[in-house]
Amino acid sequence: MTDEIKVHIRWMIRRDMPDVLAIKAKSFEFPWLEEDFIRCLRGRNLISMVAEYDDRIVGFMVYELFKRRIYVLKFATASNWRRRGVGSQMLSELKRKLTPQRRTRIALEVRETNLPAQLFFQTLGFRAVSVLRDFYEDTHEDAFAFQYKVGPGGSKWHPRNRVAELL
Repeated sequence: MTDEIKVHIRWMIRRDMPDVLAIKAKSFEFPWLEEDFIRCLRGRNLISMVAEYDDRIVGFMVYELFKRRIYVLKFATASNWRRRGVGSQMLSELKRKLTPQRRTRIALEVRETNLPAQLFFQTLGFRAVSVLRDFYEDTHEDAFAFQYKVGPGGSKWHPRNRVAELL
């Protein structure tokens, strides 16, 4: 693991778009267009944020706020800044928005072939809760639905392990 860096997480603005689009192009086989990001910047419950280090955009996330959950639409770290704590810090920012009384979970999907992302989210306490068959229109690939959830009193939620209970 490379040395971790401390990033500044702030609202995404229009002038961040070239850096965000560059990260997106290297992170997603079927990336969003600039218009998709602009629509998110204007959306009522859509929040777009960037992670900045030394005046450079090194990551971004777009999420939607619902009454009981946060739904992550896009999440990426620049390839040369991965494994340096950028993604963990962005997720920590989201986790701070959870409370047992209101928003109790973060939800997102990960392509079945994106093992690095699956492992990353699992390391940070997310759990795959279901398989979404034929989820992606571009490839008809399946996705795993991941969740991070806080329980009563703010404790981290642990899903039941039915296999272990049977043993």
